[in-house]
Amino acid sequence: MALTNTAIRNAKPKAKPYKLTDEKGLFLLVQPSGGMLWRFKFRVDGRDEQGNPKKVEKKLGLGTYPDVSLKDARDLRDDARALLAKGIDPAEKKRRDIHTAKVSAANSFAAVARSYIDKCRREGRAEATITKQEWLLKLVDRAIGQRPIAEIEPFEMLEAVRKYEATGRTEAAHRAVQFSSQVFRFAIANQLAASDPTRDLRGALTSHKAKHHAAILEPKQAGELLRAIDGYDGHPVTRYALQLAALVFVRPGELRYAEWSEIDAEAKVWRIPAEKMKARAEHVVPLSRQALDVLAQVRGLTGDGRYVFPSIRTHLRPMSENTINAALRRLGYASDEMTGHGFRAMASTLLNESGKWSPDAIERALAHKDKDAVRAAYHRGAHWQERVDMAQWWGDYLDRLRIGAEVVPIRPDAAAR
Repeated sequence: MALTNTAIRNAKPKAKPYKLTDEKGLFLLVQPSGGMLWRFKFRVDGRDEQGNPKKVEKKLGLGTYPDVSLKDARDLRDDARALLAKGIDPAEKKRRDIHTAKVSAANSFAAVARSYIDKCRREGRAEATITKQEWLLKLVDRAIGQRPIAEIEPFEMLEAVRKYEATGRTEAAHRAVQFSSQVFRFAIANQLAASDPTRDLRGALTSHKAKHHAAILEPKQAGELLRAIDGYDGHPVTRYALQLAALVFVRPGELRYAEWSEIDAEAKVWRIPAEKMKARAEHVVPLSRQALDVLAQVRGLTGDGRYVFPSIRTHLRPMSENTINAALRRLGYASDEMTGHGFRAMASTLLNESGKWSPDAIERALAHKDKDAVRAAYHRGAHWQERVDMAQWWGDYLDRLRIGAEVVPIRPDAAAR
């Protein structure tokens, strides 16, 4: 006899569990606590202890009443019977589905992305690169971070970054897609996903035109900048960082992560380990008398710690990536006038315009990677003495600019006029 809603509502708990039977294997198990559980009883092919074929009785949970109504329970029963008709064990399928859901949750985009970032960290990627990856993950985390990585569709990826494009942050949108593609390829290699949905997004975003880092390139303006830095009234460690940035023109991340153990004042060099460099090769920076003087002064403030330029909050971490640019803004230089990275462009331009130094020596000083490995190995040693001489000339030249004694560099064509 089919079960009715009235019979269910009138059912009272007893000392022991009992069944209210419906049709086609469906029943409601009434618990002593008053809870009511839907169950579907069915038989599947199995074997006895001797290995002989036999029908095995199994039960499939369909939820609780009243969360699952009588009608809903019958629909779920019919779905299970349809699976049985196809030779599929509904209880086994439910178990697999639950397992798959757990695996998918564990393999969310954010979880896989963090595993990928950890891999990059173990491989010795520069800390600046790791920081940038973590920032890119934050850009897409809210939209797709908790989605199973194997289920993310191209349209979801596009929606995750299009909001940045809409506000003019096209570079952020493109970089987020590039980083996400790396994460998807990592997932594919580890059999966590079947494809990379970003590959179908080519042409979907507005093309991004790369912008050069803002920099001061004229000698007179460079002198004004140096005088402004000397008068910086903020934290003295920040002032020393600005002064050294102008003298050694390394990348901002390399400056921030400078450690005292890397500085050899006696040999007059700063050895930056390969893992901190963009080109993944050790970079040796010759130190001028002026650079050594700056380091001597800052050593009195931070020499007892690990970092040359530590965070103002804790000596256990390096200076914030925003400190240099914030100091330049405080000095009155807008973001389209000068940046921390701009010291490199300033040095490159003025050194080349001086006509005193070979382009190869200047490129080596800037730690630009040579695509020809043999040529790179040769030039690494061939230009060392020139780089030492150039570092001291540059320090002296900046001193002259600072006092306004020289506002026009000597150009190769100047002598001809």
